[in-house]
Amino acid sequence: MLKTRNLLIQVASLADLEVNKNQVEIIDRGCPHTPKGLPEGKMGIYMFKCGDSFLKIGKASSKSNARFRSQHYAPNRSQSNLAKSILNDPSMRKYNLNDESVGTWIEQNVRRIDLLIDSSVGIFVLNLFEAFLHCKYNPKYEGFENQR
Repeated sequence: MLKTRNLLIQVASLADLEVNKNQVEIIDRGCPHTPKGLPEGKMGIYMFKCGDSFLKIGKASSKSNARFRSQHYAPNRSQSNLAKSILNDPSMRKYNLNDESVGTWIEQNVRRIDLLIDSSVGIFVLNLFEAFLHCKYNPKYEGFENQR
């Protein structure tokens, strides 16, 4: 993950943005994992990975703690979330998941990686980092075709 942090700082530098390594923290919550909220003064990017594939990468501003902490674990908590994408994916039907079980399945079977970014760097840096990670890791449930 140190390599990813260094790449993000390089990307910011290419855009003439000043971001230093102390403003970006990467926490690999592992698998199984327990979701955590955003600390005060932080924005975040969450990354969900199953096996070798990234499933979803998204962002949350400092005012979107529910998005960061919990909305991806229940299909009815937002318009687009990981739980809803998994339930709508025919290849995931083998797990016999439903609205009540999918959140626990995600916590037990999906690796979560969180990037905590100082809010002081600004929303454009958050957007840039999310876009870069989408391009680098090509998550399965991102893009209009895959967001169900």
